[in-house]
Amino acid sequence: MAEEEDPQRLKKVAAASYDYENDPRWAEYWSNILIPPHMASRSDVLDHYKRKFYQRYIDPDLVVEAIATGSSSQSARPTPSSSSTPNDQARQRTSGSTTRTSGSSTTAAPTPTSLRWDRQTIHFSVNAWVLVMAVLAIIPLVPANLSNRAYRLSFMGTACSSLYSLYSLYGKPRAWNLQALQVWFQSVIATKDFIYFIYCLTFVTSHLHLKFALIPVICWALEHVAKFLRRNFSRASAYRKYLEEPCVWVESNTSTLSILSSQAEIGLGFLLVLSLFSWQRNIIQTFMYWQLLKLMYHAPVTAGYHQSVWANIGRIVNPLVHRYAPFLNTPISAVQRWWFRQ
Repeated sequence: MAEEEDPQRLKKVAAASYDYENDPRWAEYWSNILIPPHMASRSDVLDHYKRKFYQRYIDPDLVVEAIATGSSSQSARPTPSSSSTPNDQARQRTSGSTTRTSGSSTTAAPTPTSLRWDRQTIHFSVNAWVLVMAVLAIIPLVPANLSNRAYRLSFMGTACSSLYSLYSLYGKPRAWNLQALQVWFQSVIATKDFIYFIYCLTFVTSHLHLKFALIPVICWALEHVAKFLRRNFSRASAYRKYLEEPCVWVESNTSTLSILSSQAEIGLGFLLVLSLFSWQRNIIQTFMYWQLLKLMYHAPVTAGYHQSVWANIGRIVNPLVHRYAPFLNTPISAVQRWWFRQ
């Protein structure tokens, strides 16, 4: 395998330091993994499935390598239960068929239909469509009616993609009562899909058109499209000729795109505050968006980038406030107490 890039190294460090024991989903996930007892006691096997759990529930962008040893690849296979991803199931079927027919002359080859209409393909299709709509929305020469419609369709596409991802990974609530809804809501509230679903709903229902709000949507769509193309079309001549270089750049600069998205999201919060002094003001939207920014600040999938941006803002603003407007220290302290309270 090629040398890992720096963003993947940081993701693996975050996965290794995650508190699995205090996450009830980990106990359920691990109980659904059927492996021999002597394999379950091995630290490398346990770490492998912890990374797969982290990839599924916390950071889908984490790349998890297969277990290197041959004995592990045959004896430490999870059952194709609900805790396995579609790629895991395809790998299990291929490995199983090869093992059963080893030594015979009629070894079954993998079918050429690996690119079935699965969750990844649906995400790619929707995000490619979102990317086209977002580009139409921000091009200055596009007519206003088409631009406004493309603006809303970009948010609607991302919202639908995020909602479908939540349903694929977490299903629906076990019952339609308050307790079951609360349990389901607590399991999805800190995921990136839920955050982007609420983000898109905030702007698709607003009469205030802020093209600046499309920056996180474009970055989100670019990451999904580039990752899918590299994994599934890397041998296609058209991809190698036209798309390989931009896709490699996107995948090697995911941290840069995440920082750009965080800066745009925080900047939108201040734009909405300024809009309160105009005829397009929407107090409810502004309040809800700042609640979303607070969630982004505390959620593990976005906390690192948002906290970094807020730290830079504090280093610039705090000395100016202390020097030129010390009377603002009291209201700023009150806001900070609300902000840091989870």
